Amino acid sequence: MSDLETDIIDLSHDGRGVARSDGKVIFVRGALPGERVRIGPRKRHRHFDEAELLAVLTPSAQRAIPPCPHFGSCGGCVLQHLQSAAQLAAKQRVLAENFERIGKVVPQRWLAPLADAPWAYRRKGRLSVRWVEKKGRVLVGFREDNPRFVADLGSCAVLAPPFDTLLAPLAALVDSLDARRDIPQIEFARGDDAALLLFRHMQPLGAADRARLAAFSDRHAIMLWLQSGGPDSAQPLRELDARALSYRIDDDAIEIVFQPLDFIQVNAGMNRRMLALALDLLAPQPHERVLDLFAGLGNFTLPIARRAVVVAGVEGDAGLVARATGNATRNALGNARFHTANLFADQRQAPWAREAWDKILLDPPRAGAAELLDYLPGASVRRVVYVSCHPGSLARDAGTLVQRHGFRLTAAGVMDMFPHTAHVESIALFERD
Repeated sequence: MSDLETDIIDLSHDGRGVARSDGKVIFVRGALPGERVRIGPRKRHRHFDEAELLAVLTPSAQRAIPPCPHFGSCGGCVLQHLQSAAQLAAKQRVLAENFERIGKVVPQRWLAPLADAPWAYRRKGRLSVRWVEKKGRVLVGFREDNPRFVADLGSCAVLAPPFDTLLAPLAALVDSLDARRDIPQIEFARGDDAALLLFRHMQPLGAADRARLAAFSDRHAIMLWLQSGGPDSAQPLRELDARALSYRIDDDAIEIVFQPLDFIQVNAGMNRRMLALALDLLAPQPHERVLDLFAGLGNFTLPIARRAVVVAGVEGDAGLVARATGNATRNALGNARFHTANLFADQRQAPWAREAWDKILLDPPRAGAAELLDYLPGASVRRVVYVSCHPGSLARDAGTLVQRHGFRLTAAGVMDMFPHTAHVESIALFERD
């Protein structure tokens, strides 16, 4: 197929430009709506094609120069070529389209998009590690667009310090290990006052490798853990690496302690802003009883406990529940209690599900909360705040809350938890009389 000049008419949910030719959709990575572009040979599929961007003939006024030298090869930040305000507008369009198409609902009002610092925000994540025979060295970074390959990164501008400058030193470290071929990934996590790396290793590490890891840990003032099997096998390299990680929220009134593999919101600044917004929308009162579902470590539960008479957090991971309970005790919040329950199974006979609640906060994973909404919210619930990491599941569940349970979708908006990516984090308020 010869090169083709075409107009980009839209942006897809994964950040690719959308064109049409001969009645067929073409996805073009790196192109933006309103642009005239030249595209190269297509990869053809039954219902759509994919094409390579060869040149931008008429650029969008919203086009930005990507500051990252790895843009286009690393598969992480696919929207760096779009101005930040336009990224948020695009994410809100995705959310609005999902509400209308899937949930058949429209918010009564749109919340202003919530954003924080666009760089150096990511405090937790997983780096891929691969010994590349052809290069004769180790690569440490995120996956390329083709997930079989690891991007050759020297640094990463979205990682929080000290991780942003550690990619090249980490690659050199792994390259120096006898076990360089047996380390597939490195987890990173940072609290307010300490940072940690966790090395996954497929074979036992010898004394020389452990000494090299310890020296790296000392040189960079970062704790180091090892994981030889499942999550329960994670352990500190040395006793001095066992210090607790923690972060503070709610105007520093609450401290959340967590383990390296625990789920936390990756963006500390956005987490604080999100909590403030969620509390404002939920508006828990001193006489009210609140249910927090998919509660995790108590990120929402404990701030709610400072404002309500009682709050119950429900979470499927028993380890998280134990640590959430410890966090409640540590913060002297005796009105917060936690329950372990598989929220994707029918829990309508569980004692917490049969209690009368005034308000509910939901923060489910990508799958959403369809199973819960078969039996919740109960008749006493007048307000639900739903925090979502997937607009499709939120839209589906919004339809259920409005059409089956009699709620109004009072407000909704996007939150830029992952700037420069196509990930859409959002929040919605549901109310009924």
